[in-house]
Amino acid sequence: MTTIYDISKATGFSPTTVSKALNNYPDVSEKTKQIILKKANEMGYIPNSHARILTTKKSWTIGVLFDEKLNVGIKHPFFSAILESFKKNVEMKGYDLLFISKDIGGDKITYLDHCKIRGVDGVLIITSDPNNEQIQELINSDFPCVLVDNESRKASSVHSDDTMGCYLAVKHLYSLGHRKIAHIYGSRDTFAGDLRYIAFLEALKELNLEIRDDYLVDGGYFTYEGGFSAMSKLLELEDLPTAVFAAGDLMAVGAISAIKEKGLRVPEDISIIGYDDLDICRYITPKLTTIKQNTDLIGENAADILINAIDKKNTRTSVIVPVELVIRDSCKSLK
Repeated sequence: MTTIYDISKATGFSPTTVSKALNNYPDVSEKTKQIILKKANEMGYIPNSHARILTTKKSWTIGVLFDEKLNVGIKHPFFSAILESFKKNVEMKGYDLLFISKDIGGDKITYLDHCKIRGVDGVLIITSDPNNEQIQELINSDFPCVLVDNESRKASSVHSDDTMGCYLAVKHLYSLGHRKIAHIYGSRDTFAGDLRYIAFLEALKELNLEIRDDYLVDGGYFTYEGGFSAMSKLLELEDLPTAVFAAGDLMAVGAISAIKEKGLRVPEDISIIGYDDLDICRYITPKLTTIKQNTDLIGENAADILINAIDKKNTRTSVIVPVELVIRDSCKSLK
């Protein structure tokens, strides 16, 4: 097996310089680093993980924690897309991922204890309840943490500009001549659900549109079934909305199904706009107009923030990622 001493002999650099280059130390020039890395690759060098930990004082492992009420975890396309981006960016810096649970070997333990046992360098947290006692314990610990699709006064966070996203959705419908706009909102005990609900109402006020309680329907935890059920309630009204803004794409798809089942058409009878820009938006009929969340940028920012925190290069940081309106076929002009 190739060692740093073999690479040292082949390149002419000292073992110390080789070790620093392989561990990305800043006091080694880029030219020297590239020579050493190229030779290490040619010689099939595989770093010893224990030696690397002793040298860098890191485990080179990042914990990933899912604790949310949707009970879908990474099966949800939004979360899986963020995680894929996060994974790609931390792997480029030499880190592995480890999923954090409350169970090791059949023994129930806290998230913080799991992180201590596994010796992770930092934690990516995806949770619908950052005030959860165990989440708070982790946030208040010495482990660098970053929250995704959420906010906290104590931890760094990355989430989309939901306020602007809701305004863009309502403004688009308004520009098409819609004045009777309903909202299928995500459960308000989630960060996104509550923020988008409030932002929707603010957008109506800004455009001097009437706020009707019967046009506000809880779609639950952003599921197809929740959207279908909420839309079914709206379809029972005598005065139907001309347009519906759903706070998630899966709810929007459920709403479209409920409308079709009622014998109505989208967008001819009711326009629908969603939120997320999941892949499914391009394949359903009609193709869904929606607000695009930039999952690549969310994952990239979360990776940068967390790695910088691990390297003690930053303090608490909050990043709000821009969104954009994606116009397809599910909204009709009334003009």
